[in-house]
Parts: sequence; structure tokens; C-alpha cells
Amino acid sequence: MKRFVRIPQDAELPLIGLIQIGVIDRGTNLLQIRAVTTCNLNCIFCSTDAGKFSKYHVTEYIVEPSYLVEGLKEIIKFKGKIHAFLDSVGEVTTHPHFLDLVSDIAQLNGIESIAMETNGILLTEEKIDELAQIGLSRINLSLHALNDDLNKKLTGSENYDTERIVELINYIVKKGIELTLTPVWIPGMNDEEIPKLIKFAKEKIRNKKFPIIGIQKYEAHKFGRKPKGVKPLSWYNYFKKLKELEKEFGIKLKLSPKDFGIEKAKPIPIVFKKGEKVKVEIATYGWMENEMIGVAKGRCITVVDCNAPIKKILKVRILRNKDNIYIAR
Repeated sequence: MKRFVRIPQDAELPLIGLIQIGVIDRGTNLLQIRAVTTCNLNCIFCSTDAGKFSKYHVTEYIVEPSYLVEGLKEIIKFKGKIHAFLDSVGEVTTHPHFLDLVSDIAQLNGIESIAMETNGILLTEEKIDELAQIGLSRINLSLHALNDDLNKKLTGSENYDTERIVELINYIVKKGIELTLTPVWIPGMNDEEIPKLIKFAKEKIRNKKFPIIGIQKYEAHKFGRKPKGVKPLSWYNYFKKLKELEKEFGIKLKLSPKDFGIEKAKPIPIVFKKGEKVKVEIATYGWMENEMIGVAKGRCITVVDCNAPIKKILKVRILRNKDNIYIAR
């Protein structure tokens, strides 16, 4: 049985420090904003093992929009103008108030653009109307094939409806929200679909600022799902194939952060060094078994090999601090 932690009602956690929830700053003018961890699909290649049949994750999280927005205000004051990117280790639209969240973020001073990553399943024409009205700049939509049977297999859902997703794509374009298709290329499974998706994007999508398709490379993560018999492409072969497809279709496929207006910017300060010993107060349960989340100096710290009770004060050693994502033992 999974636990559900609502922030801040169940745990008043800082928004910085975790990979699965809160705000992630990788030293650019883009902030990843993660408000929920739940997912409505069970993709067989999912890098984060999201969904109903998760093998590794024992806790799901949801952040109250007002709490997230107030914290984001303070971060923007420090960083200056930013691109807000609502993504998730699950599916952003499973947040019951995701429309309110998009609206509130879009109204903040210092927001250059606001985009969201979604599988599209929970979108409707009415929700797309509202997203267009409140100023969403772009939708990244993770369509991995045009073949419906293959999509059902890839997403782990017999209810997946490719025809419906195509209808929604057409409606998004009609409403003037820029759209980028973000298929994951899974070698041996959707190779034949990638050219079809490129052709589809060229025919259906007309963006002014952003690329119409960004092909993601499948990676076999330690705690992700690994389809049987699938071996990730090497980076060399991945870029080689993209170059071949660029030549075939006359479209840029090797993308960089600059294609999305992303550039280096003042990072949020890192407050702990690797190897440093820190006193933390245990605040809530971790994402995986034998993990708890501690708090110190306004940061969350995932403490591994830990089942200490909440409110317990522990001394831990920092194992990771990159991008202000902290792991300790």
C-alpha cells in the first residue's frame, strides 16, 4: 500500500532538495516545477518507474498550489526572469488543481514563458481552452507512435486512444498553444514510428518559437523500467541517426537548450558540500523503501538506509549535492 504525502498539510517541506517534487534549478533560466508524482499510465520504458504498478516507489507526493507558488516567488526574486517548466516524475495533469497551478504561475512577475510536459490523456478541449486563456506558452506531448496497438503496449494501458490524442493535438494547434512532440525512441520497438512522427509533426504543427519535435533517447535507469531485449542506443549512434533523419526530412532534430530559450543563469546556492556531516530533522517518508526525508538549512535531504521516526534529529553525511538535490546516509 502506497503512502500519500500532501505538502504542506502532511509535511511542510522546503521546495528545494528533492528530485521527485518541488523546484529544480540546474543553473539556467529554466526552473523545473514538480507538483505531483502520480501517473495515469504504466509505460514499459518509464525512467522513473511511475504509475500504478511501480516496483520501487512507496510514497506519492502532491504539493498545494498556493504553497508552491509562494515559494516560487522567492526563488524568482533571487534568480530573475525564468522559464517555468511544469514536469513530473509522473504526469502533471493528475494534480487535481493543475489548471489553477498553471494560472497562478503564469501571473507571477518574472515569468518569461510557461510550458508543461504531458502524455495528453487527461486533456480535453475545455482544458485546452483554459490553458490557452491563462497564457500557457507550450505543451510538450509525449506521443511515442502513431500505431495504436503499439501505443497500448508502450504505455501499459489498453485504454490508450491514439486517435483521441491526435484530435487533441489538432485542437492545441488550433488554439495557438505551441506544441512540441517528445517521443522516446525505444530501439527495436518504435524505430519505424519515429519517421512517421517527424512527418506528422511537419504536417500538423506550426510553431513560431519552439521546435515541433524533440526525439528523446531511451535510457536504462537503475530504478526505471527496462523492456525485455531493448538495448539503449549509444550517444554516437543516436546523434548519427538524428543527422540522417534531419537530411531526409529537412528539419532540425539535434536540439539544444538554446532552441527553447534556455541559457545559463545565477544558480540557487548549494548549502552542503559532499562528505559534509549535517544535523537533519526527519520530516516525512521517502520516495523509496528505507528512505526518509530530512530538513536542514531550508533544504530537503533524502536520507537513505533510514527508517527513523518523524521529528527525529539525526546526523547524516551528504553523498550528493548536484543541482541542489541532496542525498545523504
